[in-house]
Amino acid sequence: MRVSLIQLAVDPAAESPDERRERVAGLVRAERGSDLVVLPELWTTGAFASPHFLHEAESPADGPTSRLMSAAARDAGVWLHAGSIIEQGGEDGLFNTSLVFDPSGKLVRTYRKIHLFGFDEGEAVLMTAGREPVTLALPETVIGLATCYDLRFPELFRALVDAGAETLVVPAGWPAARRAHWTLLAQARAVEDQAYVLAVGTAGTNGGVEQAGYSIAVDPWGEVLAEAGAEEEILRLDLDMERVARTRKEFPALRNRVLGVPCS
Repeated sequence: MRVSLIQLAVDPAAESPDERRERVAGLVRAERGSDLVVLPELWTTGAFASPHFLHEAESPADGPTSRLMSAAARDAGVWLHAGSIIEQGGEDGLFNTSLVFDPSGKLVRTYRKIHLFGFDEGEAVLMTAGREPVTLALPETVIGLATCYDLRFPELFRALVDAGAETLVVPAGWPAARRAHWTLLAQARAVEDQAYVLAVGTAGTNGGVEQAGYSIAVDPWGEVLAEAGAEEEILRLDLDMERVARTRKEFPALRNRVLGVPCS
């Protein structure tokens, strides 16, 4: 399976959300030939630009990001994990919601971020947490959806694996101050769940917070297959999807789980 991980520079001072949407649609179209393209978290506004969240909230069904990403996925003929948007959820408030489009441009899955970052400020107080883990079967693999701060909570990833996930996709807006944690946790989730991890972050600065960059692809044994630098960059790589089954068969640690529901 060929994947393209698009690490975007998100700097509100450099371009407007509408300008960024148009530019990113072009980047997605240029990835024709990939099976799966992945964008970062809240790339239209920036994950730390919380004063703009309410103004930039939109509908997953027909908002500006959804319309442009749907067309880009269709034009490129790819599965597109379009990162996440600020969803206007009506009476339920705002959500940090990921969007996945199929190669026809149809929105086939959404995921509302479960673990909201910020403790007593930012996303944690401005948004509503999602409740349900989400997986999606692609022709080559089953993906499990998570977002940024979710990476720190292994129980979510166990639930995704129990639901059949073989590839864990994590768009993020991770801060540079904790970049070491980003790399460590991506590898830890891959090792403990014997799954691919595709973790895609942002570059630049938003909300006064420097972004880490360093998007990473990790195989089911914990080996780093590709890693970006600190600036905008696209990682392209081919994944051997049989490696998940081989790893789980040759080192069947998931069978030895005692707490929770064992992976069948």
